[in-house]
Amino acid sequence: MKALLVAPAWIGDTVMAQPLFMRLHEHTPGLQLDALAPPWVAPVLHRMPQIGQVMDNPFAHGELSLAARHRLARQLAQAAYQRAYILPNSLKSALIPWLAGIPERIGFTGEFRYGLINRRHRLDESALPQMSERFAQLAEAPGTPLPRPLPVPRLVSSSAQQTATLAALGMVRPERVAVFCPGAEYGPAKRWPARHFATLGDELAKRGYAIWLLGSPQDRAIGDDIVRSVRQAAGDGAPVNLCGRTSLTQAIDLIAASSVVVCNDSGLMHVAAALDRPLVAVYGSSSPGFTPPLSPHAQIISLNLKCSPCFERECPLGHLDCLNKLEPQRVLAACLNAQPLAYPTGASR
Repeated sequence: MKALLVAPAWIGDTVMAQPLFMRLHEHTPGLQLDALAPPWVAPVLHRMPQIGQVMDNPFAHGELSLAARHRLARQLAQAAYQRAYILPNSLKSALIPWLAGIPERIGFTGEFRYGLINRRHRLDESALPQMSERFAQLAEAPGTPLPRPLPVPRLVSSSAQQTATLAALGMVRPERVAVFCPGAEYGPAKRWPARHFATLGDELAKRGYAIWLLGSPQDRAIGDDIVRSVRQAAGDGAPVNLCGRTSLTQAIDLIAASSVVVCNDSGLMHVAAALDRPLVAVYGSSSPGFTPPLSPHAQIISLNLKCSPCFERECPLGHLDCLNKLEPQRVLAACLNAQPLAYPTGASR
């Protein structure tokens, strides 16, 4: 059996889809599951042993480019895939498997995709409250209840991969290292304030932790703010701002080498959970009920105010109390409460 996966466009969503990939292999031993994915998501899929080839999906959000989609579909047709699992709910995401003539095209009904999707699932939000459950439902026959519990995501990061990444960056693994992920692509209403990260970094540095900041180039300025603030208080314990200076592949290995990770609700939060690291996840405008970190070693910190979750990119009330009032001492206590775990040593694909 050969199947094509049309992957989500977000890193966190892709991690939360891994239980689906696990279930597909359980249902079909010997399955070859390849992925069509945006280039910024591909490194996560490369660290999933359930995925074979990862092919570039070059189309930006909202881009139609019918001629280019036809060309890509003709290339995929040569692989003779028998099934396609279409995870995004857009019409455009279902076009290429249809144009490629893949006989069985599986996904949720949405955006008038009748015909493009011919094994259609209807979403019951009450029966499938979590995003990971909705993805996993696609492994079952339409209308069949989802078997629980789901397997948890697990990304691969071997000792050799971690060593190579540290060497490439000119770094060594400290005895204890805390990774901070201060960004969140969705918007500022999901970002714990830089001053709180700085206070936390100061306290952890005093306790012998090295601090690494990871994120995208857009998080670079936030990281610089944290570094400046902690340097004033902790001297030699200042964090290393790696935001925008690593590839996603390298970020995966650095997180895997950590003692504890502190994240906003973001893609890297889900990466840390899938690497089985001790994790403190800070929630403000979003809900851990829908997209929780799928790990038994994750601690979720939220004030659970009446105005949250609002799911807005910016605080509609202008005060961002859900994060501003979430004090660093509470997050520090969770970090110090985290149980030390052995570093992951999964084999390379």
